[in-house]
Amino acid sequence: MPAFHRLPFLALMLTPAPVSAQTTEPETIIVTGRGLADQPGDRALDVVTIDRDRIMQNASQRLENVLADVAGLQQFRRSDSRSAHPTSQGITLRGLGGNASSRALLVLDGVPQADPFGGWVVFPAYATGRLGRIRVTRGGGSGFWGPGALAGTIEMDSATPDQLSPLDLALSYGSRDSVDAQGSTSLAREGGFLTLSGAYARGDGFTPIVEGQGGPADRPAPYEQYSGAARGVIGIAPSTELQMTLAAFHDARDRGTDFTDNRSDGADASIRLVGRGAWGWSALGYVQTRQFASRYASVNAARTAATLTLDQYNVPATGLGARVEVSPPLGDAVTLRLGGDIRDTSGRTQELYTYVAGLPTRRREAGGATRTMGLFADGSVETGVLTVTAAARVDDWRIRGGKLDENILATGAVLTDTDFADRSGQEFTGRLGLAMRPVEPLTLRTAAYRGWRLPTLNELYRPFRAGADATAANAALNPEHVEGVEGGFDLTPARGLRLSGTYFLNRLTDAIANVTMGRGPGTFPGVGFVAANGVYRMRQNLDAIRSQGFELEAIASSGPVSARASWSHVSARVEASGIAAPLDGLRPAQTPRDQLSATLAVEHRGAALSGTVRHIGRQFEDDQNSRTLAPATTLDAYAAMPVVRGWSIEARAENLADARVEATYSGAGLIERATPRTLWIGVRTRL
Repeated sequence: MPAFHRLPFLALMLTPAPVSAQTTEPETIIVTGRGLADQPGDRALDVVTIDRDRIMQNASQRLENVLADVAGLQQFRRSDSRSAHPTSQGITLRGLGGNASSRALLVLDGVPQADPFGGWVVFPAYATGRLGRIRVTRGGGSGFWGPGALAGTIEMDSATPDQLSPLDLALSYGSRDSVDAQGSTSLAREGGFLTLSGAYARGDGFTPIVEGQGGPADRPAPYEQYSGAARGVIGIAPSTELQMTLAAFHDARDRGTDFTDNRSDGADASIRLVGRGAWGWSALGYVQTRQFASRYASVNAARTAATLTLDQYNVPATGLGARVEVSPPLGDAVTLRLGGDIRDTSGRTQELYTYVAGLPTRRREAGGATRTMGLFADGSVETGVLTVTAAARVDDWRIRGGKLDENILATGAVLTDTDFADRSGQEFTGRLGLAMRPVEPLTLRTAAYRGWRLPTLNELYRPFRAGADATAANAALNPEHVEGVEGGFDLTPARGLRLSGTYFLNRLTDAIANVTMGRGPGTFPGVGFVAANGVYRMRQNLDAIRSQGFELEAIASSGPVSARASWSHVSARVEASGIAAPLDGLRPAQTPRDQLSATLAVEHRGAALSGTVRHIGRQFEDDQNSRTLAPATTLDAYAAMPVVRGWSIEARAENLADARVEATYSGAGLIERATPRTLWIGVRTRL
């Protein structure tokens, strides 16, 4: 790509040039590779930070498992990105689940990361070695990064040269003939730096269906994934830097039977200017391209044979966006940021369906485009023991070009030719927070907020299948809205010890959920034939999901020993009427009441040892709360031992006790599990 051709030129620019004795000493140019500084008003919010060391010392070396340190932050399903279907990997917080699209906003260096078509997160695109810091802000109302932060915001920052070695390479071999490799290199010069990073992972996989339920049709589900990124930062003036990023990924998985392979490919490019003078400012532009394909199968009752039922052979999508912000100089006690952004997404799904004797008889194409454009203000005032923060955002949104075409392959006869009406509207996002420090070690905080999310193109136009179950899209879905309040404390009773607690109450209106509409066998609108053991659902707006609960955090360190613990307790209930009335009072699908995570780590003279215990409570597979996924507790471990200068041996263990973590419970009574015990041994060099 043309962007790659500029990298040698960038490296040349970063090389020191000879300095003439006749010239005056130039101003020092300092670059950070980051955006503008964190807002002081964040102390009024529930914020959890995962630092570089914790990111690197994770047993799976996968982003979704790093994020699991924050209790209450969950994917739609319990499987990770080696075995889960990519479209099930949306992320949310605070029990605002029941849907595979993300209700938490994920950004990397300021760029939104959710798939432009589906709202899910392609986790293999992010090698953990390229990340320097992750900040998780629980709660909605953040207009600063754009719309969509119903449940919270997850900010990821790329690693900087002070966090990277000039050369860092790691290679591990694991259970089921698995290979995991990551590497990065960093070239730093006065006034700029260049980093290159990459990752590769493959494995034969495990059989998803639990022991005792499988048959000849079931087999291990292999995966192969790789990604790469190049990032250059140049100081173009004493207080201004230019940041450029180019990244790409490939993700191929399988669901454990014939005809269930899926593939995701993507490439991202972004450019950001950051000014740190008296007037702070930032200007960002980005482009994202995605290509997704997936096949779906029906397995007979004896599980002796799989039959192809749907081939989504091409789901292309594009995301384009830009963002500008300024921070005027208003004194040490006042911070204000003003700005605006725009994001445009477009995509379509192309499918072959209604198979007869192994051949498709019909073709479907559906898709459209969305655009959001908004203005925001985010500020805070510090007055002694008080910090007041307020944020507001106004968005104009538009859904356009929606279309559904279906035809018979043999004759070309048109079955459906529907152009959906364009829709548009305006939405408000707001947040008000207060933090008070009555005594030095204690901060009391409270906040109230409102946010919204536009339905994804996937929800509007793409049907999907999970085993024998099928879910239809709905082009008439309305945006979701959240209103919430929270109160909490941050306490530092002793050096190296921090305790936090938050109580929250959220109400998500017009919540998009997969609502049961019928059972097979039969042919249903938007999905075609559903077998006798299958369930037919359709995406619908529920009246609301009401969620309340608390979150507790503890972080402690003393010399070489550190510990952190996180507990989320959520009581979430559906409010429903009309066709969804049977769901009223039930718990949202895939929403556990309790999630806990605790890590104990020791580091000494380059050696490291840590163990992590995680627990996830009972949750329901379906909207009708008829199928239960059992609670599960897992133990992970990580160890690193230096052997010679710059070289160390690493050992990792995932789910060391081989606990059964149930991930899916189908209408036919079949249960799939998440990752079983997986052991790794490898070597790392930092030069």
